[in-house]
Formats: sequence, structure tokens, C-alpha cells
Amino acid sequence: MPGGPIEALLLDHEKQYWQAIKDRDVVAAMRLTDDPCIVTGAQGVARISREAFATMLKAGGWTLHEFTLSDVQVRVINQGVAIVAYKVKELLTVDGRPVTLDASDASVWVRREEQWVCALHTEAIAGDPFGRDKQPMAPKRF
Repeated sequence: MPGGPIEALLLDHEKQYWQAIKDRDVVAAMRLTDDPCIVTGAQGVARISREAFATMLKAGGWTLHEFTLSDVQVRVINQGVAIVAYKVKELLTVDGRPVTLDASDASVWVRREEQWVCALHTEAIAGDPFGRDKQPMAPKRF
């Protein structure tokens, strides 16, 4: 868990970011997003401009209903760079179907003109580190 005022501030920013996504609050999300922001996850790697992120946030097909952060780790690298990492449980609707997602996320926050913004966000869906829980079992060789 966060240990000092900067760590607490950064965790609060991370929660504000999630709330902005849940609420589809483009103004709040833009205030917290570096331009561009690099995002990685199951979909690959992307360099996303603020405008592109705003468009994605407004797009349909999904709704974030709830999120819970746990096992939070915050590391301040220097006065202008910090990392926030945690486990997240997401309750969503995707393409009309309920989805519960457990993942491990990390964000790199940087200071730009006295404001902390997210420059990198990663999400790894929880599961077997070798993907065995996502792949059909290979036939045994005798």
C-alpha cells in the first residue's frame, strides 16, 4: 500500500482514472492522460493520442460496472516519475454479455507542469503464465 503523500496521491489518480472510464467521463480521463499514452495488454501495443482515447472512451460495446483494486504497490522513481501496480477485478458488460475479469495492471505516471499524467498503462489478464489455461491441451505423445 502507499506509504506517503505522493504515493497516496498517485493511487488516488489511478482510482480517478478507473472512475473516469466507468463514468465515460472524457474530461477527467483527458486530464489524467499523457499525450500520447502507450497501452499494452491482450490486444497488443498501442500509442494512443488523447483524441483517439476520447473516441475509444465514447465508443459502445462495453460498460464497466465495478472495479476493485488490491495488492497495490507504488514506487516513486524520482520527483517526476512513478509506478503504480495492482491487481484489479472488473465487472463489465461486453457485447451484451456479463464479464468478470481478473488482471494485474501497472501505470507509469509522469509530472507535466505540476500535474501527474499516465504515460503508460499495462494490463495482463490473470491466468497461467504460460497460457496453458487459454490453450487446448496438446495431445500426449507416446
